[in-house]
Amino acid sequence: MSLERITEYFRKLNMEDRISVFDVSSATVDLAAEALGVDGALICKTLSFKGPDNTCILVQAAGDTKIDNHKFKETFGLKAKMLSGDEVYEYTGFRIGGVCAFDITNPDVKIYVDESVKRFEYIYPACGSSNSAVRLTPDELFTCSKAISFVDVCKLKEE
Repeated sequence: MSLERITEYFRKLNMEDRISVFDVSSATVDLAAEALGVDGALICKTLSFKGPDNTCILVQAAGDTKIDNHKFKETFGLKAKMLSGDEVYEYTGFRIGGVCAFDITNPDVKIYVDESVKRFEYIYPACGSSNSAVRLTPDELFTCSKAISFVDVCKLKEE
């Protein structure tokens, strides 16, 4: 049902033709990269954190990054603490492996895009299921997810 919800969301934006659905899992960065035939850095992962006052912070980041705890605390004023799978579903309506920041209507969810995605012409976030992705430019990702701002809270995994 989540894939259908996101397909309808992109249909209203005349962008549903950008969605890919796979016969294989795309639930992780590596699996999504394999399904799409692209480098894992191009996969946009949506990371879910506890925010202040029972809110949720979603950070959309390039697949070759990880959260920099110092930058996260500087930006959001609190320690990066990831949500459990049940909490992610409660806030977003999406299960781990298909979490995306599209069509989020919960006012307690605050959406951001990490600067790491700006390195690429296109990035591929999930579409609400563990076997889907959508091709977007970083600016389209920002707009389609109704993000609050770009942030710099990640570092490359090799650092």
